[in-house]
Amino acid sequence: MSEQITAEQYDSWTEARCAGIEIVDGTVVVSPRASKRHNRLARILANALDTAAGPDWNADTDFDVRLQDVPLTNRRPDVVVYRADTIDITPTRPEHVLLVVEVVPPGSETTDRIVKVEQYARAGIAFYWRIEQTATGVPLLYTYVLDPAARVYRNGDVFTGVVKAVAPFPVEIDLGRI
Repeated sequence: MSEQITAEQYDSWTEARCAGIEIVDGTVVVSPRASKRHNRLARILANALDTAAGPDWNADTDFDVRLQDVPLTNRRPDVVVYRADTIDITPTRPEHVLLVVEVVPPGSETTDRIVKVEQYARAGIAFYWRIEQTATGVPLLYTYVLDPAARVYRNGDVFTGVVKAVAPFPVEIDLGRI
């Protein structure tokens, strides 16, 4: 049985060592390399969200959100919208985050549809979006809103083609651009 990774150990690792992994209950979980389509979709989303968010929020890709310290759970969502005034605070914690987006690759459906949804909700992140590819090539965007009392997500809108979301702030995103 392998030893669990602690927050202190993880924080001493280089960014290169942390790339492509998440820590779940102290155990390293290696993420498969994302496809170009996956990365492009995440970048289009991050750019649109960053523009729409205004000066109080930033949207970015490829960094950890520390969901809990013991046992250590770090997730690396595809897109994170976080408070702009926390840009230099590490680690990013759930109270810094407004929205996380996961682009679901093949083989990650259960993790992104069930496991991460529960973890992000328990951590108190207000909004969760999940993007899934379809046979037509135009992605579907599922939105969820946190019920803060129950710490579970409630279903929101589902979009394909052009997204015209009003929460957490008004944003328009053309998912057909990939």
